[in-house]
Amino acid sequence: MNKPLDKPLFPPYLALFFGVLAISTSAIFVKLSDAPSPIIATYRLVFSVVLTLPLLFWNRGAIAEIVRMPRKQWLLCALSGAFLASHFLLWFESLNYTSVASSTVLVTLQPLFAFIGGYFFFGEKLRPLALTGGLLAIAGSFVIGWGDFRVGGMALWGDILALAGAATVTGYWLIAQYIRQYLSSFSYTLVVYSITSVILVAYDLAFGYSLTGYSAANWGWFFCLALFPTLLGHSILNWIIKWLNTTTISMGILGEPIGTAILAYFILGEVVTMPQYVGGLIILAGIYLFIRNNQTSKGVESGEPTASPPKKLA
Repeated sequence: MNKPLDKPLFPPYLALFFGVLAISTSAIFVKLSDAPSPIIATYRLVFSVVLTLPLLFWNRGAIAEIVRMPRKQWLLCALSGAFLASHFLLWFESLNYTSVASSTVLVTLQPLFAFIGGYFFFGEKLRPLALTGGLLAIAGSFVIGWGDFRVGGMALWGDILALAGAATVTGYWLIAQYIRQYLSSFSYTLVVYSITSVILVAYDLAFGYSLTGYSAANWGWFFCLALFPTLLGHSILNWIIKWLNTTTISMGILGEPIGTAILAYFILGEVVTMPQYVGGLIILAGIYLFIRNNQTSKGVESGEPTASPPKKLA
């Protein structure tokens, strides 16, 4: 049977805001590092696991929970880790071929995949105004990156990689939405990050990437990627997905290009253009309209039990 939802200790929408703010730093740290993309992704996850493991001393119940996980949950966590590893590899690699703005805009088109996945796997239906808000926010993303898009050469390849990264991360969130009704956020995050780390290390070894020999600055960026966009970003979103579904979280992540554009201005010296200003306002308006009219959140206000697990995943 499905467990009733606990009432969150912290407002989920406020947590979503801080999680998206933390994720906005990701493209900046990736751009600052000159290490190969797979290595950046690997140490982002490896350092995340290393920073998380000491917390087991204060969360002994998580050890018992992980040991008792049934085979089905292990398989879902493995699939989730594969999706997350693919997302990082695809997105980080895209930054080598296209700009921060283009890559971030395309990878945050995940609501398009979330709308479809939420409907088929969870039976979620959006109210017309909520759907309008979602499409408006997506349009704002295109306004931000429009002048940066290129339709030929290696930039197009980078855009394709970023779009594929959007699809794979949506798979990661859809699995999290299901399994977080049964596993604590800490246990799920630790298991999935560990599996993702193993997959990425295996990828590095298979394709001949060296795991050592990087500059002190690179190790610093690896650590920053683990701490800010992963532990203070993805981990927070893994927590709130018990109360906010994949579609809502994907909509919130559409705010990432705004934060990234601001950070790119101050850190990378990239110019904030008029389309970015206008697109940012459109995104914020779309997110507000979506949240205002969204009825697919899971007991955030009332703490009521969620619906039964989807038949296709049960």
